[in-house]
Amino acid sequence: MSDKYLTPTAKSPSDNIESKGPHATVRHGSVTVPIYAGTTGGKIRYTIAFHLDGRRQRRMFTDLDKAKREAKLAAERIQRGMAANNDLSSRDRELFVAARKLLAPLNVPMLAAIEEYVRAKAVLKDMPLVTAAQEFMRQNTGVTLGVTVPQIYQELLVAKKQDGVGNDYQIQLKAILGFFSRDFPGPILHIKSDHIDQWLRKTTRTATSRNNRLQNIRILFNFAKQRNYLPKTDTTEASHVARVKVPAQDIAIYTPKQFEALLRAAPVHLIPLLTIGGFTGMRAAELARLDWSAVNLDRKIIELRATQAKTAARRLIPISDNLAAWLAPFVGEGSVIPNLRIRDEATALAKDTEIGWPKNVLRHSCISYRVALTGDVPRTALESGNSPAIIFRHYREVVDEAAAKAWFGIMPPDKWPPKQ
Repeated sequence: MSDKYLTPTAKSPSDNIESKGPHATVRHGSVTVPIYAGTTGGKIRYTIAFHLDGRRQRRMFTDLDKAKREAKLAAERIQRGMAANNDLSSRDRELFVAARKLLAPLNVPMLAAIEEYVRAKAVLKDMPLVTAAQEFMRQNTGVTLGVTVPQIYQELLVAKKQDGVGNDYQIQLKAILGFFSRDFPGPILHIKSDHIDQWLRKTTRTATSRNNRLQNIRILFNFAKQRNYLPKTDTTEASHVARVKVPAQDIAIYTPKQFEALLRAAPVHLIPLLTIGGFTGMRAAELARLDWSAVNLDRKIIELRATQAKTAARRLIPISDNLAAWLAPFVGEGSVIPNLRIRDEATALAKDTEIGWPKNVLRHSCISYRVALTGDVPRTALESGNSPAIIFRHYREVVDEAAAKAWFGIMPPDKWPPKQ
């Protein structure tokens, strides 16, 4: 039997001992071992009980002297175990007692408190733990902790739908942020700017695609900030990720002759899409949200509401004389573009006529000819929902005034519309 730390124990109800207190006690140093007396089977029995190696030990004797000798041996062994495992100085014992008293109101075991402190210092290094805790509380007071990216993503979709944003915008959010939330299923507070940067580099190939994804991630993080899932006092981690510089690219436009040939070849139901796109420069997504009630041929303007515009700002777009002539038979009620299949038909038509359908060709063409016609870059930027810097960079001096007059001089056939 080992001489490891032993401690005396109280009697158990199963001891069958009649006396309420010890019959005798044996002391050695600071250890006292009680001896209990009781009757078992009509005979007096003397019992000592203590713990050895974490187990309760119980011995019974018929002779009191033998019980005392065994109790003395047990007390000696307990004392030796205490001495071997407790070499604290008087100063250490005072500190131990003081530490235990400080922890008492928290009901935290001393070992657990020490382990947590050591882990925290390993992370904080030279920063004082109290300073770190105060800064954490400053940043996160009122913040709902533990909210995950998928949760916020779903809330964002619901909120945007309630706000009445367009289907194209919702589809874009689902495509990008659904992908992002799948790869980051944990709490949004755990995501750092370098995580986002690495994800963008891994999942995108072009600068434009990367910037588009970053913009959507920033929308997610700003929404989380509004919902108190992120600290409102600080900028979000997404805002610390830099946008990529997009290389300047030559834009592709139609000549007036190409566009007129496309209009002559188009079936009647494609004319609103082609003419509004080609003579106003509206974005495809804006045109998809356009209603005929916004088209005023008397005032010769199209009123694009803030909820319809990509820039979320109301815009008045002029209707040229030739566009008014093309649209006269169509103005009525409902959507200008009743279904998205029409865009696919226009693309197929342009390819079938070997004119081609470069990206954003109608918008690029219109803005180029509009700048050449008016010579007014700020005005054209306002009409098209662009910045003057973009207009200067991509559209200024691309075409001449004569070509611009030819573009906005494309009129419908004499018999318009043709009989169906």
